[in-house]
Amino acid sequence: MEKERQYYVMSFSHKKTPLHLREKLAFLDEKEILLFLNKIKDQIVPEIILLSTCNRLEFYCYTSDGTKVKQKILEELVNLKQIDFTLLEESLETYEDIGAVHHIFCVASSLDSVVVGETQIAGQLKSAYKFCFDSNLCSKNFTRLIHFAFKCAAKVRNQTQISDNVTSVASVAVHQAKKLQKQFNLAKKALVVGMGEMGVLSAKHLLSDGYEILICNRNPQKIQDFIEQYPVKERAQIKSCDFDYLQKALQEYPFVFSATASSSPIILDSMVEDVIFERFWFDLAVPRDIEGITNEKIKIFVVDDLKQIAEENLNLRKEHTHRAYEIIGVATMEFSQWLQTLEIEPLIKKIRELAKEASLKELQRAIKKGYIPAQYQFNVEKILHQAFNVFLHQPTQNLRDQVNKQESDIIIESIKNFFGIHKDSLLINTYKCEYNTSSNKD
Repeated sequence: MEKERQYYVMSFSHKKTPLHLREKLAFLDEKEILLFLNKIKDQIVPEIILLSTCNRLEFYCYTSDGTKVKQKILEELVNLKQIDFTLLEESLETYEDIGAVHHIFCVASSLDSVVVGETQIAGQLKSAYKFCFDSNLCSKNFTRLIHFAFKCAAKVRNQTQISDNVTSVASVAVHQAKKLQKQFNLAKKALVVGMGEMGVLSAKHLLSDGYEILICNRNPQKIQDFIEQYPVKERAQIKSCDFDYLQKALQEYPFVFSATASSSPIILDSMVEDVIFERFWFDLAVPRDIEGITNEKIKIFVVDDLKQIAEENLNLRKEHTHRAYEIIGVATMEFSQWLQTLEIEPLIKKIRELAKEASLKELQRAIKKGYIPAQYQFNVEKILHQAFNVFLHQPTQNLRDQVNKQESDIIIESIKNFFGIHKDSLLINTYKCEYNTSSNKD
């Protein structure tokens, strides 16, 4: 007999997986994601979502055997990414059942991010869900879960202040640049490389702080679309260039924010020339955009360097974080109870249907044998209906009361077995979750 399916998470994140390994694990192409997940999806794991960001690679599975799924995914990652199996396993965190639900709610609410309270992760999770849903990689069970995850994230945002003043890793990087600009009395000028989500966020924060920015991107239309969002007066702060000008631009700006989707470094040590001012470069890409730079007057910040700043912000918002965890804990239990309700109500309906079918069958037999005149059929049906409703009222009420009890699963499954009710006949369709349809590629 197949085990009952449950939610299962495999996580390679900033908490346990070092940056150089996250770089190798990153999935940068939707075709690559689709090919990989289609190798994993089968009867054991009928639904799966892959979330790949700068700080995490996570697999959200709905499965009857987490151990087998873990082994299969690790083996496929070894083959695709050419990484040692033992190293992968040592860098992995797993979550099962209600723990998996709680983890996904934490991710959606940005409590599991490098910068607690950043809002970027919600859009990334929506996009991951959208892609997998549209690719038939996930369906009803993750639609339910992701819908609740977004509701939970909204409550955290509305009822706490963990998102105040910090929206993303990009905002922390710009905040750091602002302090360095004052410390070294540098010009408020920055080069932004890449117009993906992180690049756009960096540009927006820089403009709001009064910086002049030069945007370098392979797709000039994305730059133009970004510029057109601003009034004519503010557009004077924004310039653009193509990649042929990148090396020269690196020598002209004290601050560089690079966040492209390139699979290899685009800013090389050979491109660096000596200048008279200090330079600070923020590499917000995974894999990294900037290779090892030997020039001592250039300070490189990568994603993991921002952890300390993020932790300082976390300390300032500790009270709100505790409240956020309370909200997530309640939401996790509510989701679990809701799933139980989905099981109980169809079960009660099915039991009533069985009682009705048995009553009507015996009534027809009695009429056929002449025990009851046919003209009494309607009245007898009403009496039988009332009788089994009265008989089933207290048992069904008791059944509903089991939802919040620890032993509810055992009780529900036992009743199904007693009545010969198959689980598949009770599953009901639910709504399709809203998802973000925007694209954020470089």
